[in-house]
Order: sequence, then structure tokens, then C-alpha cells
Amino acid sequence: MEAYLDNSATTRVFDEVAALVVKVMTEEYGNPSSVHHMGLVASDRVREARETIASTLKCDPQEIVFTSGGTESDNTAIIGVARANKWRGKHIITTCIEHPAVYETCGFLEKEGFEITYLPVNEEGVISLEDLKNALRPDTILVSMMFVNNEIGSVQPIEEAGAIIKAFNPDIYFHVDAVQAYGKLLIRPRKMNIDLLAVSSHKIHGPKGIGFLYIKKGTKIVAINYGGGQQKGMRSGTENVPGIAGMALAARICDQHLKEDKEKLYELKEYLVKSLEERVNDIKINGPAVREGAPHIVSVSIRGLAAETVLNMLSSKGVYVSAGSACASNNPHISGTLKSIGLEKDLLESTIRISMSFMTTREEIDLLLDTLCSQVEAMRKFYRH
Repeated sequence: MEAYLDNSATTRVFDEVAALVVKVMTEEYGNPSSVHHMGLVASDRVREARETIASTLKCDPQEIVFTSGGTESDNTAIIGVARANKWRGKHIITTCIEHPAVYETCGFLEKEGFEITYLPVNEEGVISLEDLKNALRPDTILVSMMFVNNEIGSVQPIEEAGAIIKAFNPDIYFHVDAVQAYGKLLIRPRKMNIDLLAVSSHKIHGPKGIGFLYIKKGTKIVAINYGGGQQKGMRSGTENVPGIAGMALAARICDQHLKEDKEKLYELKEYLVKSLEERVNDIKINGPAVREGAPHIVSVSIRGLAAETVLNMLSSKGVYVSAGSACASNNPHISGTLKSIGLEKDLLESTIRISMSFMTTREEIDLLLDTLCSQVEAMRKFYRH
């Protein structure tokens, strides 16, 4: 038996999604820009997918732009809005625990003359709304904030933040990286005052290399790539029709079972955290309390052992987790998120991330627990970090 517990890195594709992707690739392979029958079939697939995804957010289908994934969606939102609105100001607010797709993009804009304010977080990885309120300025044009942190599962107060931003100035745009939230938490962009929302398919049991960006109607944004003018010029390039169709089906499946699947995940998470604290000595669970964080992410520091050592041991036993985030690279690095929540220095390199999905079973959790219980103390004697 194996236990795949690295679902925040990527998920297994739903069987029906894989079947649909193959069908579109082999039977409905026309270019959606072509005017003949095969092209129209492909175009219909794209239109239907846009409608399906819009229904999960209760938004207008025309507010959905397909991209290659979360990184492109974040880049398009942040750079596109910054360049379109720089005449109003050059101040952008984000947080200190953002994914590199946001953090590095803000760094890029700093080189273009924009000023970035990085909001701190508390030990649970959550911003202070008072800090946000105090950071807003007359020249602020954009606030970018992740919904769920990909390393420790903290959930930001998105709806409250959106209300504060719009009360200060309704012309400030609010961008949310929802890569770890979409399909697991209920998201309503209009109710939450979200203007731009980034999503990646492979986090919700869809194919890799496809995602979308919600852009609220009326948002002043410019394209950051140029070409044939597809998607009303917002994202040129022939649409990835098999990926789009697969993502839409995965989104529909997740949305249909959101309430019960979220509860199942929280129950698994409660069992995992309680068992870790009872069965493994000298560990620290990072981030918010179980029900205050996302339902699928658990960050645990195992004192005295380097994360890489634990990962290699678990992998040899068929248990797959990650050290911090697997989204940036596979090179060892100190997590900015863990630093930002004030994690003790000797635990920074001793932290693993366990992330579940709707496919995760109790048996997989038990395999992880049994393996850690049987190996950690022996490893501490020989590999103490």
C-alpha cells in the first residue's frame, strides 16, 4: 500500500476527467478558432466549460479567462492591473506569506517603480485587518492576498478584507490567489468584493497546465501577452480545449460535493492532528486550529530531524509528503511562511507538509502515522539535526 499525501502539490485526476480529456484530444480535436464543424465543436466545449466554471462562482461566464494555471493567472492579474492603473498610483499591498507567483511578481513590479507593502501575519499565518486598513493609501491601486496558504493552511479573512478595501476606495482592485481554496471552500467573488481570482486545475483533480482567471466585468486591466486575439485579446493563443474541458468537469464534481467532502476532510484532519500529537514525541503543529484553517493541509515540525531526512524515509516506505511547498522548486530552502509565523529557528528545516484530497482515505493516514511512530525515535538517534 502507498499513501499519497502531497495533494497541495498536485492531485490525481478524476477518472471521468481523464476519459473526457482523451475524448476531446482524439475525437474533438478541432481548433476553436476555426469556422468549420470541428472548430465549432471545440468552440462549444470552451463555451460550455466557461459556463460550468462560472456557475461554481455565481458569476458571468464572460468573466472567466482560461490560462495555463495559477502562476499565469496571478501574473496576468497583478501585472495587468498595475500597468493599466499606474496613472492613478503605484502602491500595491500584499502579504509576506504569498506564493512565489504573487511574491516574485510584486518584486518584478518594484523594479518597474511600484511600491509594495507586505503585510505581516500572526503565528497562525493570518493578517490583521487593522494592518490592512492602516496600509491603504490614496495611491493604492491593488491589494493581492492568497485565500489559503499553501504551506500551513491558514485562511485569510477575504470577505472582511474586501469590505475594508472597497469602503476605503471602491476603485482599488482586490486580487485573490484561490489556488488552494477553490473546490474546497465556498467562494463568491461578488459577495466578497473580489475583482480578480486565480485558480489552477491540477489542485482540484483536473489536468495540469490549465487554469483560469476570474476578472470582474469593468476591471481596468491590460493583456500581458500578444498574439491572435483569442479570449477577446485578454489571453492570446489557441485554447487548450482538452484541458479546459477537463478542468470544468473537475470543477463541477468538486462543486457538487463541496459541503460533504469538506466535512470529510476536516474529520480526517482532526484525526491526523490528534494522532500526531498523541503518538509522535516532540513535534509542533504549525498554523491555525484544525477548523480555523483549510480542511486539507497540516504542517508539522519534527524536532531534531531535517525535513529532507524524514521525506526520504517516508518515500522509501511508500508515503509521499513534502517539505513546505513543492510549488517553487525542489531545491532546499527556508520557508518564508514559516519565518513569518515566528517558528523556532531549529524547526525551520524540520517541517513537513501533509496535504489531503477528497480521495484521501483513513488507511493512508494510518500508514503515515504508523511509519512515523516506528521510525522517528530511531532516526533521531542517528540523524539528529
